[in-house]
Amino acid sequence: MSRALVVRGGWAGHAPVESTDLFVPFLRDAGFDVRVAESLDAYADAAAMAATDLVVQCWTMGEISTEQLAGLTAAVRAGTGFGGWHGGIVDAFRSSSDYLHLVGGQFATHPSRPAEQCVPGAQENNYLRHRVEIVPERADHPIVAGLTDFELETEQYWVLTDGYSDVLATTNHPARPDQPWRRPVTCPAVWTREWGAGRVFVATPGHQPDVLADPNVRTIVERGLLWAAR
Repeated sequence: MSRALVVRGGWAGHAPVESTDLFVPFLRDAGFDVRVAESLDAYADAAAMAATDLVVQCWTMGEISTEQLAGLTAAVRAGTGFGGWHGGIVDAFRSSSDYLHLVGGQFATHPSRPAEQCVPGAQENNYLRHRVEIVPERADHPIVAGLTDFELETEQYWVLTDGYSDVLATTNHPARPDQPWRRPVTCPAVWTREWGAGRVFVATPGHQPDVLADPNVRTIVERGLLWAAR
């Protein structure tokens, strides 16, 4: 039986327990023995990590120790899959350059609505209607095969990335008179990454469980986790 490790915690605003609980039954139905950890110390257990076929991480911000990161990266390089969504994977451990190198992307911002549309203190101020576009040249990839472009109203991540990843879907940040950038910027929204013998999967949508329940997002995450698994 394949083994999956779900590591969850960090900033509570991304509902790490509720969000990961959406996918635990799916993983079990797919044949995984699922273990849930609410401490990053799970990464430092070399024997357990070597026997793990997939790590699903939902841990926004926080810090990771040298030993914990070494355990995670060694496992991925040896073939353990690593996947996640939104801030749980691309806004984790901001001060760790080695972690960012592994993931291939770092959250920079999620632009907010124009000031005149904002309600003081409302989380919805950061929700923008935006489109996630499948990269035509990658439309046959098993993670996005059969899917078409779709729209969401939620946080739209602007991420800093490199050219090593295989980008499967993108999102466009238009130029706006209330923002400092002067031309549209396209950012990856879904990508994969080969790392040693392991695979990395990232989807930037997933701010809250309701976004993860969107049929397009859920399909991408479920397929992405299976693709990443050893």
